[in-house]
Amino acid sequence: MDSEDDFMSAVSSEDDILPDDSDNDDLSGAEGQLQHTSVIPSASPLLLFGSPDAAVIPVLFSHDADLRLPDFDFDDEPDPDLGMPKDIMQKKKVAYDIGFKVYQPADIQKQQDDLINEVNMILNISKEESAILLRHCRWNKERLIEDYMDRPRQVLDAAGLAHTAAKPPQLEVIPGFVCDICCEEGDGLESFAIKCGHRYCVDCYRHYLSQKIKEEGEAARIQCPADGCSLIIDARSLDILVTPELKARYHVLLNRTYVEDKDTLKWCPAPDCQNAIECGVKKKDLDKVVPTVSCLCNHRFCFGCILDDHQPAPCTLVKLWLQKCADDSETANWISANTKECPKCNSTIEKNGGCNHMTCRKCRHEFCWMCMGLWSEHGTSWYNCNRFEEKSGTDARDAQAKSRVSLERYLHYYNRYANHEQSARLDKDIYNKTEKKMVQLQRESGMSWIEVQYLNSASQALQTCRQTLMWTYAFAFYLARNNLTEIFEDNQKDLEMAVEALSEMFEKPISELADPKLKVVIMDKTSYCNKRRVILLEDTAQNLAEGERHKDIRLRWTFRF
Repeated sequence: MDSEDDFMSAVSSEDDILPDDSDNDDLSGAEGQLQHTSVIPSASPLLLFGSPDAAVIPVLFSHDADLRLPDFDFDDEPDPDLGMPKDIMQKKKVAYDIGFKVYQPADIQKQQDDLINEVNMILNISKEESAILLRHCRWNKERLIEDYMDRPRQVLDAAGLAHTAAKPPQLEVIPGFVCDICCEEGDGLESFAIKCGHRYCVDCYRHYLSQKIKEEGEAARIQCPADGCSLIIDARSLDILVTPELKARYHVLLNRTYVEDKDTLKWCPAPDCQNAIECGVKKKDLDKVVPTVSCLCNHRFCFGCILDDHQPAPCTLVKLWLQKCADDSETANWISANTKECPKCNSTIEKNGGCNHMTCRKCRHEFCWMCMGLWSEHGTSWYNCNRFEEKSGTDARDAQAKSRVSLERYLHYYNRYANHEQSARLDKDIYNKTEKKMVQLQRESGMSWIEVQYLNSASQALQTCRQTLMWTYAFAFYLARNNLTEIFEDNQKDLEMAVEALSEMFEKPISELADPKLKVVIMDKTSYCNKRRVILLEDTAQNLAEGERHKDIRLRWTFRF
């Protein structure tokens, strides 16, 4: 302070800012017990919220007491309102985010073991039988217990289990035994039978199980080899018979059936990935949400259709688009755009000369190529048709024009879709070389490894945004035009322009990338691309989720199929 007046003014103004503690009984009681107290003024009330630049908070101290702070109960007080929006104080969940969990093989096995142990204790049956019953009921524990309590014999029959208890199966040597499959007999011939009593030699049993597991990929419902017997071979019996290699394959298949039986679980489609994803999105909601999930292996895919991430396009539109691009529908469009049909017999005709006087080789009908009208109506205009008003050719001309417009519209969206698909592949190749580029930049510019990570962030942003842009064109192809379509195209344009600018900067030579100013520009552009992508996806997701709630057709998505 420059003067004592300024100091006193500051203290006075602070008294106006600080909250009134007259109602604070604890604080007034503390002041009553102290003989000599002093208040050290605070320069800013923001100190209460953890501001590092604030001065000392008001402190009460006495010659007769140790230094202590006022007993402010911060836990009971509401959060301070600093005039900032709540979405800044607390991160807001974006509309296109879907809740999911990733499970590794050990987690999947633990889930099965927990369910088996619970059913084992409640129903008082063996763990092997509990597992077979749970697989029969698609791991629905509640339905299994309810059905078993009401009609146990029917449930056991349907699941392939015996009604009576028996000793655990084991290998046995029975004198005089003859195998019904290979007709082998002899002393020391080992045989095996499950609770049904159908006994066969060990070699036949092992060959049968090997065929089922290796060739047919069966595990959960391998039945007894006897004809007409529906009893299921349990895991304990199988462990006795098969080799360790086949046993491992058997348990892998059992894990797969567990995931496939549950609607909320799906395997990650990435090569060599053994993780499963759990997501609660129902099939009926796939036209309103795009359930994109991410595995621990960093692979992003759609939980609804298992294809790679295709936000913002719903699974239904993606299926239609891929089919349209892959099948012969566009070949038919090309034929419609480059050929014409005979007005009489509808045979497809391609013009092979300059003359407009066409004669169908099939029905010998004569017509004009330009207006599709009867050639006899042209009078002396043999090679130059100027009779647009002819009624005979109106329908044919309209069909031809519509076909051309439809083809041009499709090619507009397909070319841009394919361009971003190709650019995404090229950006992925660049991403694979990014680390080498970062090492070279680090060596030439003197930056640390942390400082060159902005290139890695830019490369990842390019791939993600390209993937999104690619599917925005498939999405836009099916959109009917309204106000929302124009907003969508504006968001699409902003993201596309930002991505192209970032891609151009990212491919600059190392000598230019070493410039600190360019580094800042690339970092800003990377952040901007990510933000524009979030805006586009969130706006689209909100409109898809709202669906038919808006009565005004201009305020909801409408699609053309």
